[in-house]
Amino acid sequence: MTKVTGKEVVTLIAPIVRGKSEISEITITPVLKQAGSLRGLKVYDVLTSNYDALVVLLPRVTAPALTADEIARMDTWDFCQLANAVVDFLQPPSDQSVTDTGSASSDAPANA
Repeated sequence: MTKVTGKEVVTLIAPIVRGKSEISEITITPVLKQAGSLRGLKVYDVLTSNYDALVVLLPRVTAPALTADEIARMDTWDFCQLANAVVDFLQPPSDQSVTDTGSASSDAPANA
């Protein structure tokens, strides 16, 4: 799995055959960053890689867009890699993570 400009690209070990072509890479698109992509889903189910939640979510956020049937027939390892990519994609960037600098925040109440 590689990151490319805000996208996750998963290389499949078992390419998906669609018509006369083979799909060997799936991109998790930035659409996943939009709350609307989670419509009808529980965030907990997505973050815990619940199969049923991912079958609904992946067609919305992959390029090329996967179908539920393609996901069901997908190699288990490939599915797990896509699930990990979704969870990784939803994590905050490391440079925005909260760190304790030891200084008081201007929003913190003053100690009396």
